[in-house]
Amino acid sequence: MLGFLSKTLKAIRGSKTHKQVDKNSIETALLEADVPYEIIEEIIYYLPPSPLVEKSDLERVMGTYFLYPHEIENAPKPLVTLLVGVNGAGKTTTTAKLARLAQKSGKKVLLGAADTFRAGAIEQLKMWGQRLGIQVVAGNSGGDPASVAFDTISSAVAKGCDEAIIDTAGRLQNHKNLSAELEKIARISNKAMDGAPHRKLLILDGTQGQNAINQAKIFNELIKIDGIIITKLDGTARGGFLFGIARELELPICYVGTGESMEDLMVFEPKEYVQSIINALYEE
Repeated sequence: MLGFLSKTLKAIRGSKTHKQVDKNSIETALLEADVPYEIIEEIIYYLPPSPLVEKSDLERVMGTYFLYPHEIENAPKPLVTLLVGVNGAGKTTTTAKLARLAQKSGKKVLLGAADTFRAGAIEQLKMWGQRLGIQVVAGNSGGDPASVAFDTISSAVAKGCDEAIIDTAGRLQNHKNLSAELEKIARISNKAMDGAPHRKLLILDGTQGQNAINQAKIFNELIKIDGIIITKLDGTARGGFLFGIARELELPICYVGTGESMEDLMVFEPKEYVQSIINALYEE
C-alpha cells in the first residue's frame, strides 16, 4: 500500500455500502475519495454486468486516465526545471525535495530563488540549500525574477551542473501580471541557454482535492505545463482527485509529496496508485 494514500484508502473502506463489490458500492466509495463524478460514471459504464467486478477490469478502465512523463531525449546539461504554482502549495519546499532527489542520483544541482514576491521565500530556499549543501542563486526581495532565472542558468552552465531548479512566485490575483512574469522568465531562460526551461512543472496542493483542477487549468493556459507534482497527499482523504487532474489536463503526474522532510518526494506510479485504490474497494 502507498503510505501517502492511507487516509484516502481508509475513507474508501469506511464508505463501502456492501461487503461485496458492486456498482453502488464503488460509486459511494470513489465519491468519498473525491474522484470526479463524471469519471465514476465512466468507470461504472465500462464495467461488465456481473454483480462481482473483476479487479483486472477496474484496473484497465481506471488506468487509462494516466499518462507517463515523456523522457527528455538527450537531456541537456544542465536540465533546467521551472516550478510554478500558487503560494501555499509547497512550491519552495518541493524545489528542495526535487533537488534532493537529483542529488541522491549523484547529480550536481543548482537552485534559483526566483520567487521574489513572497516575503521569506528567498530565505526559505537558502535555508534548504544550506541543509542540502547546494548553492542557491538569489536576488533581492521584490527584484526581477527573470534576472534570477538568467543568473541561475548561466551559473549552472559555468559550474557544469547537471540540473538547475528554479522556484517562482505564484500569485493568481492578477492573471495578466503573472502571465507576463512567467512569459518573461521563460524567454530570458532561453537566452541563458537554448531550449530552457526544459521542464515546467506545476505544484498542486493535494488537500484541495478537485478545487485544484481550476488552478491547474489557469497555469496550463498561462504557461504550457509539462507535468504535475502533487503535495500534501499524506494529509488528505481526497486522493481520488488525481483522476480528475489526469483527465482534465491530459498531463502526467510526475511526483507526489509524501511528508514534510526533504526525503519525502517520490516518483508517481499510476499502476500502483490504481491498484491501491482497487484493493481498498475489495477489502472489508
